[in-house]
Amino acid sequence: MQLIYFTQTGQTAKFVHKLGLANRKINPADPFFTLKEPFILLTPTYDEETTSVINDFLEYGDNLKYCLGVIGSGNRNFAQKFIYTAKDICLDYSLPLLYAYEFNGTPQDVKKVKEIVERLDHGNK
Repeated sequence: MQLIYFTQTGQTAKFVHKLGLANRKINPADPFFTLKEPFILLTPTYDEETTSVINDFLEYGDNLKYCLGVIGSGNRNFAQKFIYTAKDICLDYSLPLLYAYEFNGTPQDVKKVKEIVERLDHGNK
């Protein structure tokens, strides 16, 4: 299983690298690549115009059918706007929201996400 992520500031990349799991970044210049295996999408919170590349990726080929869910990051100071990009993607594509964390995550967030990945990975074998 892979983690597929988008980042602009590098916060999401920092978190993904802490996990030490197979991953791939969605490149805004070319989000059109296909996956043929289950993956989890990690997304920060940005305006819709910035994150439209995530939609491009999900809608390309059969990518959406391999997406097991979304993990969102953001800033809790934004109250109900916390992880709104992840929430919108889940709503738009009928995907489960698997986890939410702030900034580049804590050691507890890393542990929880690894547990989620392991659980989902075992469910797909």
